[in-house]
Order: sequence, then C-alpha cells, then structure tokens
Amino acid sequence: MRHWREERQLRRFRVGPGDWQAALGDWAVYQAYVPQQQQRIQQLALRLLLRKHLVAVQGAELDDRLRLRIAGMAVVPILELGLDWYDRWQTLILYDGPFVAEHSWEDEFGIVHQEVSERSGEAWERGPVVLSLEDVWHSGRGDGYNVVIHELAHTLDMRDASANGAPPLHAGMDAAAWQRDMQAAWDDLAQRAELGQPLPVDEYALEDPAEFFAVLSETFFEQPAPLREAWPKVYGHLVGFYRQDRLRQR
Repeated sequence: MRHWREERQLRRFRVGPGDWQAALGDWAVYQAYVPQQQQRIQQLALRLLLRKHLVAVQGAELDDRLRLRIAGMAVVPILELGLDWYDRWQTLILYDGPFVAEHSWEDEFGIVHQEVSERSGEAWERGPVVLSLEDVWHSGRGDGYNVVIHELAHTLDMRDASANGAPPLHAGMDAAAWQRDMQAAWDDLAQRAELGQPLPVDEYALEDPAEFFAVLSETFFEQPAPLREAWPKVYGHLVGFYRQDRLRQR
C-alpha cells in the first residue's frame, strides 16, 4: 500500500532538469555520476522528501532548491544501499546557523557535568537529525567538508544501536579487519597531527571513533583520492560498505 501511494505522490512532483541543475549542478560529487546514476539519485531524493519531515526553525528558510539539495546530498551515501537504511529517523531539523547543543555526562567519580556548545549538525539514534543551513551551503565545495553526509553517516553507524565507528557490515565483510585497519589509520592520523604534518582528513576525526567514521565518510565522497593514498585499506572498507568506488567514477 505504501509503495502504491508513494508512486502516485511521485508522479505529482513537478521537478525538471533545471531544478536539479540549480540544486546540485555545482556539486562535483553529483556531477561525477553518470546520467543514469544521477537519475537514481533524483528519484531517491524525491522519495526521501516524501518519507521524511524537513523542518526549518528559528528563522531558517527552506525553499524547493534547498530541499532538493539536502535530499540529493543525503541519498548519495545510500545510493547502493537503499532508502531503508535511513528508516531509524523521520525528521530533519534545520537551523539558519550553528545551533546550541546541551549535553550532560558523568565522569569516573560520578560527577555529572553540563556542556553547552555550538554545533553544525547532530544526529541521534532514533532521530531527529539536526543541520545548520549555513553549513549545508558550505558543504560540497571541494574541500572535503559535507555536513549532510557527515551527520547521516552517524545514523548509519547507529543502526547497530551504538555510535562506535563500526556500522553493521554486509555479509562477507571482515569485521576484524575493519577494526584493525581503522585503528591503524586512527593512530597514523594522531601521529601526523602531533607532528604538525598535512592530514588526509579533518582533525575532528580524532574526537572519537564515531566522528572518525563520519569524517571518513564525508571525505570518501568529497575527496576520495587523498583518502585512498593515505589509507588504501580503509578506502577499500568504505568501498565495500557503501558499495561504491568513488575513484572509478572519475
């Protein structure tokens, strides 16, 4: 029943090639896909807009172009996985600029601490996903940064109920090799950062294993070549997980 209703709703969309060009035409990642893949991205993006709620708050303005841009970026990681990989969350909240997040945590002595910080995005296990529109517009500019892919990578990571940098792997993937090679890349990144050397990914990846996976994911799609050069085994694991080889599209 849902499939029939969704197909009927899709036919009502009035989105043409010019709309997609306006929304995604300046995004090199999208342009690297062949026309047939671009059409699949477009269809997945429209389905995402039917299934999810995009909510603008605190003065944020969300027009059709921005909806298509966010949805297009959001579905690229699950192009070969399917939209059901996003079935744990239903709402995407959009702030005009950075939003203030409040978190509490308990230290080893049982003392509860309160932390207030500005964020460009955030994701929870069952949603919502929160994004700063300012950071959405800064995403996909060729520098490896993409807050949409970053936050949605967190939702993939949390499909096994914990954000630990190890999403549910497909049959045939080696979990032990994943853990070993990710740890080796983490150690290498930490050493490069300590020595002040150029980094293949943003240093924020060292925040924790969940951020490491999210940063790797946005880099995998935005700047795959430096990632493969630095850590070919990690790149191979991401190819296996996302079922896409970004460098073979070029």
